[in-house]
Amino acid sequence: MRKTVFLFILLLIPVAIVLFLHRFGENRYEIPVYYSNAAEMSSDICVFPEGQHLIPPFTFSDQDNRPTSEEWLTDKITVVDFIFTNCPSMCKEMSAEMLRVQEAFRDDAQLQLLSFTVDPEHDQPQVLKEYASRVGVDEKNWRFLTGDKAPLYEVARCGFLLPVQEGDGGSEDFIHSNKFVLVDGQRRIRGYYDGDDRQEVDRLIQEIRILKTEF
Repeated sequence: MRKTVFLFILLLIPVAIVLFLHRFGENRYEIPVYYSNAAEMSSDICVFPEGQHLIPPFTFSDQDNRPTSEEWLTDKITVVDFIFTNCPSMCKEMSAEMLRVQEAFRDDAQLQLLSFTVDPEHDQPQVLKEYASRVGVDEKNWRFLTGDKAPLYEVARCGFLLPVQEGDGGSEDFIHSNKFVLVDGQRRIRGYYDGDDRQEVDRLIQEIRILKTEF
């Protein structure tokens, strides 16, 4: 028992130092807010309104066939990724790292996870439900979304600003980002992290803890 308590205290020391410096130090660790003037990024694909970029309206179905919209992000810290259940390699690593994030904040009502499919023709709600079960997901705070392909790809490109496009029809044709996206309770993007890189996900976990001090 003493060893367990000692190890727990040892693991908390770096977090406590970062939080102390964030709150009281002169050089404060700030989590950036991305795309403060989104209109400057408008292109032929995406047109953004003036001012701070926010995750735009969307409505898709989750693994239990419940409608889920952008309002689900409000007043929560959300980690988002884009995957597909037939993905032979990278998506499995990303889901395993998302599980680590979930475990790090187990029973924390402030944090939730959101996975969009980029293969909605195959990834219907029941398929996503089976995938969540196979991966070992605690579905209490993790939703998997599917819907029509065009709006899914639009929200990936123009909402979360990720390079998502369809390939030429083979088993690995869905070219999608390996990024995890950190979104705050105001639906602002606060960070991007390589979802298949353990050190990057460690950084994500630390920055979630720091971001929680803003709320």
